[in-house]
Amino acid sequence: MARRGAPRRTALPALAAAAALALTACGGGSGGATPGGEVTSLRVLDYYNNEPDKTVYARKLDECGQQAGVAIERETIPGPQLVAKVLQQASSRTLPDVLMLDNPDLQQIAATGALAPISDFGLSVDGFQEGVASASTFEGQVYGLQPVTNSLGLFYNVDILAQAGIQPPTTWDELKTAAAALTQGERYGVAFSAVADYEGAWQFLPFMWSNGGDETDIATPQTAQALQLWVDLVNSGSASKSVLNWGQADVKDQFAAGNAAMMVNGPWQFPALDEVAGLKYEVVPIPVPRAGQDVVAPLGGETWTIPQTGDPARQAKAAEIVACLNTDENQIALATDRTTVPTKTALRDRFVTEVPRMAAFTDVVQTARSRTGKLGAEWPAAATKIYTAVQTALTGGAAPLQALQQAQDG
Repeated sequence: MARRGAPRRTALPALAAAAALALTACGGGSGGATPGGEVTSLRVLDYYNNEPDKTVYARKLDECGQQAGVAIERETIPGPQLVAKVLQQASSRTLPDVLMLDNPDLQQIAATGALAPISDFGLSVDGFQEGVASASTFEGQVYGLQPVTNSLGLFYNVDILAQAGIQPPTTWDELKTAAAALTQGERYGVAFSAVADYEGAWQFLPFMWSNGGDETDIATPQTAQALQLWVDLVNSGSASKSVLNWGQADVKDQFAAGNAAMMVNGPWQFPALDEVAGLKYEVVPIPVPRAGQDVVAPLGGETWTIPQTGDPARQAKAAEIVACLNTDENQIALATDRTTVPTKTALRDRFVTEVPRMAAFTDVVQTARSRTGKLGAEWPAAATKIYTAVQTALTGGAAPLQALQQAQDG
């Protein structure tokens, strides 16, 4: 996706999709084999239609195809169109052999019966980070393997903080103090995305979860305290009121232009920031409520699945592709090329040694969790309530706890 980790508007109810996907039992990818014959090609669908991801995955899929003895027929489409495309293909019985899904979408699609459990092909999530495995699990069955993941961190302008004599903050109190001190003239101390969509909810989760907030009940003192932090940053002028309208790319632009000394964002911004002349930046974990706590951030990234095409031979070959994408070497390669983090925990130290700039994100991933781990296919509804409450509180429409209660009741 263009902004990896940035959640998209794909909240199509699983029950509404079920009728279309029920047709998949006798569907299947066409071409590349005769009935009962040798499989010579596989159809792959993903949303890596922007560079560098498009080329990175083209190369890796072709390598895996060569190992499996098949040609890869790949289709890439914009991220927001993927779920609708899957539903259309299901109804016309033309599901691909290998399907990539944004990890929050997996449970919604798995609930309809469109995906095959990976255990059917001898695959498992043994050794994978717990939250990553959870994101690919529905009702006790694992339906995908995710080679890399990402999350959120706190970027800071090295020169601006050094000139002010300020160390990168590690706690909420330090964040408020540092942001206030770094706010001068047209420059804000910190920037984040509080936009009224899934990006806004995604950016709020590290603050909500690290303080003990829970998506199953957002109207709690813990979540209200996290929201109050954001309200305080905006009302004090340490963060711009424009955070209400900024997506993560906008936040990056403000940081790159020197209009924010710090920002909440993800490693997918590295390539753009690296092109900014004279910009020196580093990344640390997002500050936590109290010293010594671990940040609990959301896991981003995509999982690779094997649709129920009704063709066992093609599914077996598809499983080889999914397994290939998740070898140790390919996880390291994909993480390096895409500024993401390998999902196998045993690869952590090796990866940080090879790619030191990813150290903060690699640390954050160890305690991060999936957005769908508790609510499954109901996560989109919860995310909508979260960003609605954030907008209400930041615009002064209600105090944080009241805004959260209104959103939850609504």
